[in-house]
Amino acid sequence: MCGQPVSETPSLAGKVALVTGASRGIGKGIAIALAREGATVYVTGRTVNEGDYYLPGTVGQTARECTDAGGRGIAVACDHADDDQVAALFAQIRAQDGRLDILVNNAFLLSEDLIEPGGFWEKPFGQP
Repeated sequence: MCGQPVSETPSLAGKVALVTGASRGIGKGIAIALAREGATVYVTGRTVNEGDYYLPGTVGQTARECTDAGGRGIAVACDHADDDQVAALFAQIRAQDGRLDILVNNAFLLSEDLIEPGGFWEKPFGQP
């Protein structure tokens, strides 16, 4: 209705979220936003130590920022291309929190040829 105040986003206190690929970028931003609303956020990615990847950010750093934002951040190193690691992640969530309320599937693999000079923009049309 016109003139009615827009309600605030409901609190996520008590909710359990998983954000894959949250070491940096969009995944990191989503993880922190969920934590700001009070959620427990499992932060996954492959980067554990600063300098392991050419871009800054680690799962531990994002998890700490989630906790600082008011939620509970939990860092889990996980390569989502490895089914055993993914199964272990979900077993950990089940054991520690008993459920998963929110899943943000943000993990991806950036092909090396796309990060080289020219990369994506120089690739001929129709070539994989």
